[in-house]
Amino acid sequence: MAKPIPRLTAAEIQRVITTAWDDRPPFSAVLREHGLSHGELVQLLKRELTPNAYKVWVARTKAAPARSAAPARRAPRKAAR
Repeated sequence: MAKPIPRLTAAEIQRVITTAWDDRPPFSAVLREHGLSHGELVQLLKRELTPNAYKVWVARTKAAPARSAAPARRAPRKAAR
């Protein structure tokens, strides 16, 4: 069974949701900043968002490239002949 979600104020819940929807911060930073585990974040979003909004969030997180702290590296271009 998952851990219960920590008690958060309405303002804190709104900040968590806003940060989770934002594309810029890495996902691990979202979890670390708000002191939540991945499961707790999912539970919170399931509870606070409409079912359709939650499905959209899940699709965005799965479709987005891994949001890590390091920027993605590009392969060097080959010299033109």
